[in-house]
Amino acid sequence: MADFPPLKNDLLLRTVRGESVERPPIWVMRQAGRYLPEYHEAKGHHDFFACCRSPEISSTLTLQPIDRFDGLIDAAIIFSDILVIPQAMGMTVEMLDGKGPHFPNPLKTPSDKQYRDLLSRSVDVEQELDYVYKALTMTRHKLKGRVPLFGFCGAPWTLLCYMVEGGGSKLFVQSKTWVYKYPEESKKLLQKIALLCVRYLAFQVKAGAQIVQIFDSWAAELSPSTFQEFSLPFLRYISKQLPGHLREMGLEPVAMVVFAKGAWYALDDLCESGYQVVGLDWLQDPAQAVAVAKGRVVLQGNADPGVLYGGREAITTVVKEMVRGFGGGKQGWVVNLGHGVTPGVKPDHLKFFFEEIHRLAGGANL
Repeated sequence: MADFPPLKNDLLLRTVRGESVERPPIWVMRQAGRYLPEYHEAKGHHDFFACCRSPEISSTLTLQPIDRFDGLIDAAIIFSDILVIPQAMGMTVEMLDGKGPHFPNPLKTPSDKQYRDLLSRSVDVEQELDYVYKALTMTRHKLKGRVPLFGFCGAPWTLLCYMVEGGGSKLFVQSKTWVYKYPEESKKLLQKIALLCVRYLAFQVKAGAQIVQIFDSWAAELSPSTFQEFSLPFLRYISKQLPGHLREMGLEPVAMVVFAKGAWYALDDLCESGYQVVGLDWLQDPAQAVAVAKGRVVLQGNADPGVLYGGREAITTVVKEMVRGFGGGKQGWVVNLGHGVTPGVKPDHLKFFFEEIHRLAGGANL
């Protein structure tokens, strides 16, 4: 473990341990990204994955929202992508302008040679994803303890979706085909991905990540019963295996966050899935989520990202609703959006969202 500067703002880490705090910590998904003018300046002519593979660029992009919103946000999240795991497994992934991620040669059926190769190939995530770890270590030093640093990975189910769809999808025809036509073969691939997630997250912690989040971005494409079969067991595998894996490496376990977007029906199960924090999207009512969670986990979320297009009055209304729903903010709540910051958001509107949280949460100014 590198010798990092001491942490000055531990509000997030105290909150996820379940402690009472002076106000809820704040960070948002995709807080480093296209909505910031400085992102485009730093990115320059490099394509998206080239930025991920450059520790210097990744670190610079990670720090941009910390610098811009200095004193307003309580965590950084490393600039990377969930699809680096399929890349490490040997699949080609491109980021196409205006379209998003694209796999030129997605998985078709379990009879494909590519499927057999993926299952049999030994993947050295320490070597293959070394650029992520270098970016984490560099960023920890550059942060100088200002805020803690998140590492992350995609959940097995979401990664399988991308690997068989060849990119994003509206109908998820291939994903549903795999679930219903090739269930056992799907589970074998999901287990392989889950194993790599554990190793990848462990090396992120070794490199400097102080907390980790698992993104199950396509959880909503599963029914309650198929979520139980094709997502939840592999999320549980990660949360069960990662702490022991870290101890074997001589490292202390870190807090883990699970964010299963759209899986509102599984909140009770997610509260028992081994994670300290459960992320909520904006489709869940905060007060109802608090009632379901019953203090078993810390909750994270969950403003509709679209409110940032609505102006100050709308932002204030949503913040007040969240603060009331989550019980004021002195325990058990990490403020976030219900998904990532979307393109076209004005940075000043996001800044106002942060400022309103500071003004209204943790106190009685409602």
